[in-house]
Amino acid sequence: MHRRIIAPGALAATVLLLAIPASAAPHSPGAPGIGDPYYPDHGNGGYDVSHYDLRLKYQPATDELEGTATLVARATQDLSSFNLDFLLDVSEVRVNGTKASFRTSGEQELEITPKTPPAEGAPLTVVVRYRGVPSSKRAHGFTSWHRTPDGGVAANEPEAAAWWFPGNDHPLDKATYDVSVLVPDGTQAISNGTLQSRGSRLGWTRWNWRSDKPQATYLATLAVGKFDITTGTTEGGIPVLNAYSKDLGAHAGAARASIERTGEIADWLAGYFGPYPYNALGGYVPNTSTGYALETQTRPFYSPRQFANGSNVSVVVHELAHQWYGDDVSLKRWKDIWINEGFARYAQWLWSEHEGEGTAQELADYVYASHPADDPFWTVKPGDPGPDNQFDIAVYDRGALAVQALRNKIGNEAFFEILKGWPAKYAHGNASVADFQRYAEEVSGEPLAALFDTWLFQPSKPGLPAARSAAVAKAAKGVSQPRSWKRIAATNGVHGH
Repeated sequence: MHRRIIAPGALAATVLLLAIPASAAPHSPGAPGIGDPYYPDHGNGGYDVSHYDLRLKYQPATDELEGTATLVARATQDLSSFNLDFLLDVSEVRVNGTKASFRTSGEQELEITPKTPPAEGAPLTVVVRYRGVPSSKRAHGFTSWHRTPDGGVAANEPEAAAWWFPGNDHPLDKATYDVSVLVPDGTQAISNGTLQSRGSRLGWTRWNWRSDKPQATYLATLAVGKFDITTGTTEGGIPVLNAYSKDLGAHAGAARASIERTGEIADWLAGYFGPYPYNALGGYVPNTSTGYALETQTRPFYSPRQFANGSNVSVVVHELAHQWYGDDVSLKRWKDIWINEGFARYAQWLWSEHEGEGTAQELADYVYASHPADDPFWTVKPGDPGPDNQFDIAVYDRGALAVQALRNKIGNEAFFEILKGWPAKYAHGNASVADFQRYAEEVSGEPLAALFDTWLFQPSKPGLPAARSAAVAKAAKGVSQPRSWKRIAATNGVHGH
């Protein structure tokens, strides 16, 4: 029998190695991007935020914003450091109550190194104190902060948060929000969700807002200025709060005539998409020079220019449809934008039917016939348009045409079951175009890969066989312009970010 002799030093080293727990393996930095191929620097890895508490003070005269942001999160890996997306000047960061070191890098990265590195699954409470002038900050060549004559507004897509609070700036990391804003008396602060309270002291008024359902960072909004505020409720009992800048001039009447129908339109959309997914509703129109609108959750942002030619109910339909398609169910990656825009545009087509100004089929026929095969319109793939074409008109119009093609393929019963079932299946979560295809196949019982490929992913006009099977093969000379078309086209700048 042979006996193996182990030297005492070697034995001690072996025992020491066995005593080290696996969790003591080296911690590593969280990724500086969440992994979106369109926007590699957007969002971050290594943690998941569940709640933002933002306590702010804003001075409209100087555009100075001071804030304390508290993020309630959880580590998703053993973290040596992690990033937040942010642009203003930071004075202090604390992680789990202890001061952390920090530095800035890249376009909008705030790199934080905790004194005690958190383990995977550990809770994180991150407190960031900051101040700055949002309108002075630019990232990637632009700003998402709109300076107005009486204040400022944060509203843009695909990013706006970094100009007013630090966060994980990608729709994959949705969270609830408390937003408390101190502004001079006589000035209003508008944000998402329900107004919990407001009170004045020593010449300043604090507005406290709460969003109690998960919300993507780009859907969080802040508007400070002098507004007229109206309130009411929908027939379903949802409170409605709308706000209009006091200096909208000639656009004021048309804006009110459109947005005051918000409750009516939300109730109507619920008939197609299922129950309204939030406990607050409304819209606001600040005095900005930009031309787009945005589906900021529960309270869409509208620019005055949307009402330059009179009332524009169609744009209200579009932004409210997003509360289901884009807000309640958010995209997984920005290439999945068709689920947001194709269905919001299709809601406008359904409204056209409702108003007797052209059916969805007639609008689909018109879109197909209006663009010859060599039109660049057909080179944009709504199912994966690329970052430069993310808000191209084809994503909207060709995207809605794809929705009509699906309706014609599977029939009304399955189609309208999908319209309602999709927001219920993925409520307050994220999903992709591939997820939608699988769900549509599950509900309809039909294979749909060829249809989705033809209408969403081919950079060319669907040929006559495919168009005839989708019942949109009429020639241009045989198609008249639906009466609703000009109103719908008036919203084409809706996301010209």
